[in-house]
Amino acid sequence: MSDITNIVKQFLGFNETSEGAFSSSIKGLGSANLVSKTKGDRVIWAIVVILTLVSLLVVYSSTGSLAYKYSKSTESFLFKQFAFIILGVLFIYFAHRVNYTVYSRIAIILFLVSIPLLLYTLLFGVQLNAGSRWIKLPVINMTFQTSDLAKLALFMYMSRQLSRKQAVIKDFKKGFLPIIIPVGIICLLIAPANLSTSILIAGTSILLMFIGRVNSKHILATIGIAMVPALLLITIAVSYYDKAEHKSKDLPAILSAGRIPTWIGRIQTFVYSNKEDQNEKLYQINQAKIAIAKGGWLGRGPGNSEQRNFLPHSYSDFIYAIILEEYGLLGGAFIVFIYLLFLYRCIRLYQKCPFAFGAFLALALSFTLVIQAIANMGVNVNVFPNTGVTLPLVSMGGSSFLFTCLSIGIILSVARNVEMQEGKAVAAAVVAGEEPVGTRSAPQVRPD
Repeated sequence: MSDITNIVKQFLGFNETSEGAFSSSIKGLGSANLVSKTKGDRVIWAIVVILTLVSLLVVYSSTGSLAYKYSKSTESFLFKQFAFIILGVLFIYFAHRVNYTVYSRIAIILFLVSIPLLLYTLLFGVQLNAGSRWIKLPVINMTFQTSDLAKLALFMYMSRQLSRKQAVIKDFKKGFLPIIIPVGIICLLIAPANLSTSILIAGTSILLMFIGRVNSKHILATIGIAMVPALLLITIAVSYYDKAEHKSKDLPAILSAGRIPTWIGRIQTFVYSNKEDQNEKLYQINQAKIAIAKGGWLGRGPGNSEQRNFLPHSYSDFIYAIILEEYGLLGGAFIVFIYLLFLYRCIRLYQKCPFAFGAFLALALSFTLVIQAIANMGVNVNVFPNTGVTLPLVSMGGSSFLFTCLSIGIILSVARNVEMQEGKAVAAAVVAGEEPVGTRSAPQVRPD
């Protein structure tokens, strides 16, 4: 038992001195020691705090209709969200305490595990709107979206491959194929049930490959191949829309399988809809527009949303519309600024990280979170077609919320390592009697 205790202490960074400090800090509510154990980019930690506080306020405000539907109080959803936030912060804390090189070692395992999980989800997952996105976990009776694990595993594996293949990254067989094949596998397995997530993963992967110095010709060829089915889907959507009747024509049997009608309907709604239309497909967008219009510049104030009673999924997919209604355009702009600040700090982290894997990993995970946030906000303001993605760290908790926290914890693990490296460099410079120099501007092209 003592051996297990010692292992836990080593994992958390305890020694005899810190253990004594921890014991004394527990007596004093433990806050000072917890802060001292929290490493990494302080700005990212602050962003986590801000977004989770916003989440508590807006989820509490927007779950009235959900509470009525299930005959529960809104406070029950508030406590549930608070529990998810506490659990998510624990995910962040323990993930950031792990040396980020460990994630390189487990990347291939998680990637290989995610493939059969996605297959199982497609075949036996929980059905919703002709798509299987979730599997139900036994005992705890909680649904789990396997695409969240697959997305995290893919970007960990891509970061590992990009860092290890830099010497041959321009070569098609040795550099490009080992990177693009995993991306293709994951995207093809996710697309039948969740096309929007598949597109976001593909876009993030292309961006990461560009930064990872993959041959531009190979990237352009990949984009060209991916555009073929996208253009085909848009062409079908345009061809099967009756402009006179303002509705979709009857689709042939081959186009009525799975979620294809949903994809076609969303494209048609986005391309042909106008504010006079009052069909079911436009209901969400119209309610979101009303919420934005009522919010104005300064908003109606916390808890004063009216559209939360009419807007479906106001606590998840359309939570940004509730933010705009209650906090106005200024509040919405502040949320955009927070996500852009998060991306900026992660880009700085990419520049400072001494090893390629950590640099690519921090950049990949930050890209996927920020792109997801932009997609969610774009749907809410009718810039993009409806995608069904949540607003990271703000939408009501679930498996997506916890995987977002895990991703941020991994980013902070990289930041913690960079902080330690910078501390050692400064200490060495002071001992040598030299002036400490700044950090370099790009990651070393070598594996961890």
